Amino acid sequence: MPDIACVNGRFGPVAEAVVSIEDRGFQFGDGVYEVIRTYRGKPFAIDEHFSRFERSAQALQLSLGHTKDQWMSWVREGLRLSRFPETKIYLQVTRGQAPRDHPFPASLAPTTVLTFRELHSLDSTIRQAGVQAITLDDIRWGRCDIKSVNLLANILARQRAKEAGAFEAILVRDGLVTEGSVSNVMVVRNGVIETAPEGHRILSGVTRALVLELARKEGLPVVETYVSRKDLSTASEVFLTGTTVEVLPVVHIDGHAIGAGVPGPLSRLLFRRWEALIA
Repeated sequence: MPDIACVNGRFGPVAEAVVSIEDRGFQFGDGVYEVIRTYRGKPFAIDEHFSRFERSAQALQLSLGHTKDQWMSWVREGLRLSRFPETKIYLQVTRGQAPRDHPFPASLAPTTVLTFRELHSLDSTIRQAGVQAITLDDIRWGRCDIKSVNLLANILARQRAKEAGAFEAILVRDGLVTEGSVSNVMVVRNGVIETAPEGHRILSGVTRALVLELARKEGLPVVETYVSRKDLSTASEVFLTGTTVEVLPVVHIDGHAIGAGVPGPLSRLLFRRWEALIA
């Protein structure tokens, strides 16, 4: 089946979807987005994702344009039309179309976009072996908790990682680890799982919250605190969490092995618990 798009309520192939060049999303990145995946064809944690979508829009004084029920109706229709075994669902809303000017008009009709593309899960051999990462300075803006379409800094970081032969770029601000370019980061030291606290410096992931809940149910100590770049080198484990990566061990950072250089017991345990959760 072709990739499906829905622009302002109209469905069609992604290749035929268009928005105006005057759209403020195109001109200024004036919009927010959300990514949802399916398991066995059903959207996962859709209420949590939509709540974050709403929070991001509210932070930018941006209207979603339609009710949650309408957005959910579009999601159901897009899944019916695309009929992929598993789907990556993308939601986006921008402030809308207006002559190019930095201040925005008091009243605009938002531009709403959904896309439905086939989701290919991460190869199991990658998860079993673990991945490499590099560290980079976090040059993003000050409100990383807003899932804005302004992703240039993330793009540049992920490109640097790709050029270095790494899977992810772990971002560091003022010497402290914030998150990855497309993931949240968890560090295990002395048996304690440490991860950056919620706030303006990170996008608090839906998967992040669920994995921390799984860890606490296992009786594992969890501390939401910043760790330093130097702390990464003394960690027994590092792993990533995210909608598409789920729970993914990192075995080398900046060319140095983490722990024994293989996926550690806590990341393996939490991935097993994650598999049970999605089942």
